[in-house]
Order: sequence, then C-alpha cells, then structure tokens
Amino acid sequence: MAKRYMEVACRKQSLVCLAADRSTMAGLNQLIDEVGQHIAALKTHVDLIDDWTAESWAAFCTKAQTSDLLIFEDRKFADIGKISRNQMAGIYDIRSWADLVTAHLISGPDIVDGLQAGWTDVNRHGGVLLLAQMSSRGNLLSPQYTTLVVEKGKAHDGVFGFIGNGSRPNELRDLRKAVGEGKMIWTPGVNLVVGDGEMGQRYGDPAQAVAAGSDCIIVGSGIHKAENPAQEAAKYAAVSWQALQMR
Repeated sequence: MAKRYMEVACRKQSLVCLAADRSTMAGLNQLIDEVGQHIAALKTHVDLIDDWTAESWAAFCTKAQTSDLLIFEDRKFADIGKISRNQMAGIYDIRSWADLVTAHLISGPDIVDGLQAGWTDVNRHGGVLLLAQMSSRGNLLSPQYTTLVVEKGKAHDGVFGFIGNGSRPNELRDLRKAVGEGKMIWTPGVNLVVGDGEMGQRYGDPAQAVAAGSDCIIVGSGIHKAENPAQEAAKYAAVSWQALQMR
C-alpha cells in the first residue's frame, strides 16, 4: 500500500491528501473535479454526508479511482478487533472502498487484526494508520503513549504507518526517528497560513512538516475553502514535492 501511494505521489508530484470536508455528494464530486490532478489521496468522513446513498457513494469512489486517488476513510476506529471488523462492514461497507483507515490503539493491537480481517472478508488489501500524535490543542496522546503506539505499530504488518502532528515539526522529527524508514507518517495540522484554526486546531508549515519526516500532508480548509481550490491545491503540491526532494 505504501508503494501504491508513492507511485501516485510520483506521478502527480504531490504529497497532498485532501481532507474533503464537504457534507453533500455534489460538493465531494466537485472537489475531485477541481483538484484531483493535484492530490494523491482523498480523506473522507462517510458518516458526515447528509445525502449519502450506496449508489451515489459507489459512483463517487469510481470517480476518485479514475482520478488516480487513494481513498482514506478517517474513521478513527477504537474498539476491540471483532467489533472493528464488523464496523468495516455495516451500512457504509468501508472495507469495500477504503484503501486506508485510521485507528486509535487504545484497545490494543487486536484492532489492527480486526480491520485487516474486514478487508480480507471482501478480498481486498488496505492499510491502517495509527494515531501516534494529534494536532488539536489539549489532546491526551502523551509522549509515553506515542512511544507504545510506535513500538507496537512497527511490529505489525497490517500497519501502514502513523498519524503525526504537522503543526509541531520538532515533535514530528522525534516521531520519524522513532518510526524509522519502514512505515509512513501522514500529518494533518498543516496550512500555508500557520497559526490557530477553528475549535482547537493548530496549523504548521507544510514544507517544515515534510522536512521533519512527513510522507503526506493532509490539507483541508486551506484548499476546499479557498477562492480557487485548484490553484491552492497546486501550491500545496509544489511545496510538498519540493520539500521531499530536499529531504
């Protein structure tokens, strides 16, 4: 899965994952049409779509795949393995279309087995991104917890990589040192305009995040709230790709 992602990134010369925070199917489809050529992955929250239907979502996923995008469902699973396996199915059937999902490791490493079993149930492969850090103010992911997540995640083949804190390059650099080069690090909390955002979100510079060890910058409002989303997506792509070349 890491190879698939990097092949897309190299084809597009972009390390950008768009946080597609739109609440309608029309809005999501519009985003792909506008910025698909400048991004490598699309981060979704399927349960936030007001007019979701199985048919419209299937068409949307086909559009994403045609646009050469990995689909990343930011579900943040946190239950035991058996329940997580069942949650991969259900009404949204995440296992059938998501290439990547996020998970907390608070319930133990069996959650990764459960998520991977969900993909196996439908003869697909996917990757789990464990939350090692968060970019929101006051989060409870302590350095000790991060160390344990990395230790257990590095040893599990089902773990694609880790979510790091893009707003704190020094913390991210420490995370990369702990992770090594064998797993990915994807980072929210980046924006070309650094500082505090809404509801406790913090933003750091995307180039600094990549230089510190990020393999993918997750960008939301910096693109989808821009006056010209395509133009902004191209900027983030160029910044991320140049930073990777320098690293």
